[in-house]
Amino acid sequence: MADFAVFLDRDGTLNEDPGYLGDPNLVKLLPGVGEALSLLKNELGFKLIVISNQSGVARRMISKEMVEAVNNKINYLLRSYNTTIDAFYYCPYHPEFSTKEETRCRKPSPEMVFQAAKDFSIDLKGSYFVGDSDVDIECGINAGLKTVLVKTGKGKDSFSVLKKQNKFPTFVAQNIIEVSSIIKNDKMEKTN
Repeated sequence: MADFAVFLDRDGTLNEDPGYLGDPNLVKLLPGVGEALSLLKNELGFKLIVISNQSGVARRMISKEMVEAVNNKINYLLRSYNTTIDAFYYCPYHPEFSTKEETRCRKPSPEMVFQAAKDFSIDLKGSYFVGDSDVDIECGINAGLKTVLVKTGKGKDSFSVLKKQNKFPTFVAQNIIEVSSIIKNDKMEKTN
């Protein structure tokens, strides 16, 4: 049987985004992230999967090991809320430094979502993409997911970019706590 997932952007959605985050000691979860993810995973049964562009690797500002150390730190912090991210997928490439073939994984391409769906037998029709940027929402739309733009990180600016492109998220939330309520309500409506 297929599972459902909440696909999540990382920087600016789950944690503060200082730009090219490579030091696990600088990881700070945004307010409410632990509680929200715990509700989504433990109460509602969603898999939690991070999908992120990490072009700092191609730019030689951070290494893959640093990206993975940050991911591990996020899960370490989430354990105190009795939850963890099930998997982290990231694209380390950027068009200025990488080949066209390599950059195919970059959001807004849904490639990483499709890979995760295959790896975890995820039913995309009942799944969501949550992020703070226009490329997150476009990625979710391209993968056939319901999308939630969260107004943390770049979220406020991203809404006007999406509006100009006539691409609208399914939902807009002020923060990740509101995201978990929106998804909970949406899921309840489907089962009633």
